[in-house]
Amino acid sequence: MARIVMKFGGTSVADIARIRNVARHVKREVDAGHEVAVVVSAMSGKTNELIAWVQDASKAEGSNLHIYDAREYDAVVASGEQVTSGLLALTLQAMGVNARSWQGWQIPIKTDGAHGAARIADIDGSFLIKRFGEGQVAVVAGFQGIAPDNRLSTLGRGGSDTSAVAIAAAVKADRCDIYTDVDGVYTTDPRIEPKARRLSKISFEEMLEMASLGAKVLQVRSVELAMVHRVRTFVRSSFEDPDAPGMGDLLNPPGTLICDEEEIVEQQVVTGIAYAKDEAQISLRRVADRPGVSAGIFGPLAEANINVDMIVQNISEDGKFTDITFTVPSGDLDKALFVLGKVKETIGFDAVQSEPGMSKVSVIGIGMRSHAGVAATAFKALADKSINIRAITTSEIKISILIDGPYTELAVRTLHSVYGLDKQ
Repeated sequence: MARIVMKFGGTSVADIARIRNVARHVKREVDAGHEVAVVVSAMSGKTNELIAWVQDASKAEGSNLHIYDAREYDAVVASGEQVTSGLLALTLQAMGVNARSWQGWQIPIKTDGAHGAARIADIDGSFLIKRFGEGQVAVVAGFQGIAPDNRLSTLGRGGSDTSAVAIAAAVKADRCDIYTDVDGVYTTDPRIEPKARRLSKISFEEMLEMASLGAKVLQVRSVELAMVHRVRTFVRSSFEDPDAPGMGDLLNPPGTLICDEEEIVEQQVVTGIAYAKDEAQISLRRVADRPGVSAGIFGPLAEANINVDMIVQNISEDGKFTDITFTVPSGDLDKALFVLGKVKETIGFDAVQSEPGMSKVSVIGIGMRSHAGVAATAFKALADKSINIRAITTSEIKISILIDGPYTELAVRTLHSVYGLDKQ
């Protein structure tokens, strides 16, 4: 007998037929004798609908501004998961499974006070463990908790993944299964490269890089939590037949296992290629090269909640000036330029240049730690395809390259091939 947390995303519970399919997955684990908690998202599209209602209701008469109370936003938006958890509990009961739905505040999942983007502060697993002892399946509404002001809080988009991993850590689960509309983590996006392969295992560190660099399989915070608490996490497809051979395999169910590096016997040099479109490049020309300048530039951007990514600095020959180039999401470009305009006199730079429509393509692999020439291979392969590199950043297990947006798919396919990821 094992203790398992199962999480199902919005497409997996999009209607009653799919909820019945989810219930069959849950019943399979219950019939195998396992203790089960289930975390669910809102039905596909429901959260967007609720957000639109909040914006419409909060719009002042005669104005197009959407300024709303974040606490009431949470009260409305959290209702999507409440509906799904109740429907799944009813469906399980109809199948003869002892199940009960619970909201985040009933567990309780305690969060900080950042309504709309709260972070989990603490979960006492004893409530759920008590339910396990009674033979009950706990169906928990994901994405939500309770803030210090005793009001509902939500964890931000994709927060149900985080809820599931946090609950798995709290109850010391043997496994956390994240069911989604794909059957695992691939070497790259199969929509771009048909030869992309599903990985049987990937390390926490690699998955964290993949998630933060554009892969949409898991939310970044959920991977961070899994890594900190060493929660073995499987990415699985909810659309596979729940009763197919191997689906109930306790140790190695079909999908991709996210785990400690030590569990991966044969470590490839490169594990995957990730990409992120809609990046914008900003360059500040002839910036005075003196202490405090970088803080004067990036501090105001951070205060404006603008996420700065790749940063490259070039010093002039005389050492008096520098050019600073960095990237921001294209959607934040206008706001970033406004912030920089306000600090121009304080910082002192000759000009600011910007260009939207960039893409960031990243090569990721824990095997890069012990292999030389990985970056050189990428640069040569892109050069052979006449793809110009705008900026480069590296870490111990990652190389990120900024290129012009129209070359994204060609770059991904080229790098996927040059590292042999398209070979079985």
